[in-house]
Amino acid sequence: MAFKLGNKPLPGIARNGDVKKKHGFKVERARLDDGILGEAHPGKVVIDESVKPGSAQEKKVISHEGQHVKDMDSGKAAFGDDWVRWEGKTYKRKDGKIQYNGKWDDEGSKKFPWEKSAMKAEK
Repeated sequence: MAFKLGNKPLPGIARNGDVKKKHGFKVERARLDDGILGEAHPGKVVIDESVKPGSAQEKKVISHEGQHVKDMDSGKAAFGDDWVRWEGKTYKRKDGKIQYNGKWDDEGSKKFPWEKSAMKAEK
């Protein structure tokens, strides 16, 4: 006989192939492009296979990318192939750079407010 706790999934328990962590979003592993440790997508964080499970690096990646997920889910941020939207303002994105305040900077620059938000979450 199976033991049941009701129909609510427990944090960190797989249901139909999905795992939701206590943060409220899925965490998946995949092979990502060189130099990329994590990616944020609506409702999930994808971590590169090279990041050791349970490591300080993994926690940092989950916190950083997880903040991007939370910002997307709240409508504060949105990301497209050729644009980034932050608090209702859209910025051009091209060839790994984003135009912000009239200048093109590399994606992930600490100058961007959406990156400041994610870096704050790392701490």
